[in-house]
Amino acid sequence: MREIAEAFLGQTIKNAVVTVPAYFNDSQRQATKDAGSIAGLNVLRIINEPTAASIAYGLDKKGSRSGEKNVLIFDLGGGTFDVSLLTIEEGIFEVKATAGDTHLGGEDFDNRLVNHFVAEFKRKNKKDISSHARALRRLRTACERAKRTLSSTSQTTIEIDSLYEGIDFYSTITRARFEELNMEAAGAAARRGRRRKKME
Repeated sequence: MREIAEAFLGQTIKNAVVTVPAYFNDSQRQATKDAGSIAGLNVLRIINEPTAASIAYGLDKKGSRSGEKNVLIFDLGGGTFDVSLLTIEEGIFEVKATAGDTHLGGEDFDNRLVNHFVAEFKRKNKKDISSHARALRRLRTACERAKRTLSSTSQTTIEIDSLYEGIDFYSTITRARFEELNMEAAGAAARRGRRRKKME
């Protein structure tokens, strides 16, 4: 990362502020700081990723309301989903609660979409493709493309010629149905965050 940043900026980087997931404990934070030192960086500070996101979006400066602000940060990655509740007051960020699922992210959304279409193919054609590696690979590629398309449109189609045993597969998926397929898992992480906050 240091080399990429130096190439982009066209200068040597010596100091860094490094972000870590809010759920990291002290030893994980120290290990991250040590890794920065090994990379030749002077790690000025370790901050929580939700704090960094809040700063990046200027949440400490937005709005005319003075006093304490509560901010809920959703961090959805390829394989993880984190929810953090922060309080911002006079430029001070405090993480009040954090929760998440280290096994929930974009890949899991792809898996749910693949499973949805495997079931649809079986229902329509009375054939199970769940153990056919090539068909699943082609379906997964189409599902990843559909997921990206649904981020900017309300509906998309999946068309795969000769998906299995010469059978073409054609289907549509709406953003609402995609969200429905994934809502339960995302909602569970948010509920865990609320429960943790209540326990404190």
